[in-house]
Amino acid sequence: MNKKPDSFDRAILRTLQKDAGLSQRDLAARVGLSQNACWRRLNALRAAGLAGTHTLRLDPAKLGLGLTVFVMIRTRSHSHEWLERFHKAVNDIPNVIDFYRIAGDYDYMLKILTQDMETFDRIYRTLISRVDLDTVTSCIAMETIAANRDLPI
Repeated sequence: MNKKPDSFDRAILRTLQKDAGLSQRDLAARVGLSQNACWRRLNALRAAGLAGTHTLRLDPAKLGLGLTVFVMIRTRSHSHEWLERFHKAVNDIPNVIDFYRIAGDYDYMLKILTQDMETFDRIYRTLISRVDLDTVTSCIAMETIAANRDLPI
């Protein structure tokens, strides 16, 4: 894709964010294009890396993952070896669903979904046993106000 997404491209992306399982016919009708034009544009968006594979949003609470914990981490080391070990340690924990390097008082933030405090404590102990950390602060979410919102395109 050699150009910036236009209004039709953005309409395709907005529509697919809401329902990636739409048929080609329904997608084309919703964005006001012929099926062929819509298919060509969607293929161009995928080739440009703007649209990926189809995914399904799951309900964590209904799957027994009712506890959300945000973990803020401050590190002592920033060596290449330490960073590799830290990234591997975090990525090996399936309950860590988001992992960010951040600016400010802390260096990293993790979003962890788990069943309960006992399970979170096991995850915490696993993490601190695998890598040396300076400070770890955990914030327990009491209520989800908004999550997995669509991108503002």
